[in-house]
Amino acid sequence: MERGEWPPRVVMRRAGGLRTLESALIRSGLGPVAGVDEAGRGPSAGPLVVAACLLAPKAHTALAGLDDSKRLTESVREELFPVIKRLALAYSVIVIPAWEIDSIGIHVANIEGMRRAVAGLDPVPGYVLTDGFRVPGIPVPSLPVIGGDATAACIAAASVLAKVTRDRIMVDLDKQHPGYGFAAHKGYNTAEHNEALRRLGPTSEHRRSWRNVRETGRVATDTAYAG
Repeated sequence: MERGEWPPRVVMRRAGGLRTLESALIRSGLGPVAGVDEAGRGPSAGPLVVAACLLAPKAHTALAGLDDSKRLTESVREELFPVIKRLALAYSVIVIPAWEIDSIGIHVANIEGMRRAVAGLDPVPGYVLTDGFRVPGIPVPSLPVIGGDATAACIAAASVLAKVTRDRIMVDLDKQHPGYGFAAHKGYNTAEHNEALRRLGPTSEHRRSWRNVRETGRVATDTAYAG
């Protein structure tokens, strides 16, 4: 193939559901296609969780309910979670703790998490679709897809893996740090969470670089941080 002919022109055809973009890339010889997404950018407590998922080229009826994890109920996400893990060609889940987010910043943490997640896939994808923004440093061709978790099945699958993993972590943290309501609000800045912050002060799981945590005047000490 001549240099000027690469990458090949991608012809979009209706493939059904969320598989249109992936199918077009695979037909163009760019597969297998992996999707990457995260959960936990906004909360002031708990980790950032990033997942990458490589689905089989042929759609599976057991994954017909895939969608943006935020559109799915908790029970549907929990049902899909083991099915995605069982049917995926490969998946990788990366957990970035609060102390690391504070150290490098949430955007850098997100980019680094996506790199790590893609690096953890075996087989190696031929193409990567990321949700929302470009991720430099991925060693294969990639494309940012706005609203990707509602557009591409592989990103939607990664979204579910990240969301369910993070929610389970927050439920466990609720047991370790009672009184904050982590199991209910998952670390997001609800009125209940902010009231608990004012009353109890931050835990080592809070992101002390977040404004509402700093404004308590009682940020976690270095000793409390794993990092």
